[in-house]
Amino acid sequence: MSAALHLAKADDLPRLQSLVAAFHAQEGIAQTDEDRTAALTPLLEGIPHGAAYLIGPKNGPVGYIVVSFGYSVEMGGIIGYIDEFYIRENVRGRGMGGEVLRTLMPALADYGVKALHLEVMHDNEGAKRLYSRLGFTARDDYRLMTRRF
Repeated sequence: MSAALHLAKADDLPRLQSLVAAFHAQEGIAQTDEDRTAALTPLLEGIPHGAAYLIGPKNGPVGYIVVSFGYSVEMGGIIGYIDEFYIRENVRGRGMGGEVLRTLMPALADYGVKALHLEVMHDNEGAKRLYSRLGFTARDDYRLMTRRF
């Protein structure tokens, strides 16, 4: 199965929302369909702060990845942050995650992104191995902290 990436647009909302709901259920993220729609719609309408990509066949995607954008003086300019990355469980382990990132990272670099950040659960050894193979390193002196509004 191909890990082709398709930039998600407004007409992709039902397919994307289904995948996001599956990921949220897997991770225990409580969010209503209305809140998901409100969060996804600006991405699908072209907001410059991020992008959502469907993974696999356009009409039958098997996953998605959302990248948001920011700016960092330390990193030298525009940074990307992988907000969510999901591949359906029944197609995992076939190298699609690596293929997605190997496709996406050069495209982001061409866009001017200087660094790409992501979060990974402490106990997700498979994901940590994948990210390490692709050049991601932990920033041991830093801890992500969050305050919601």
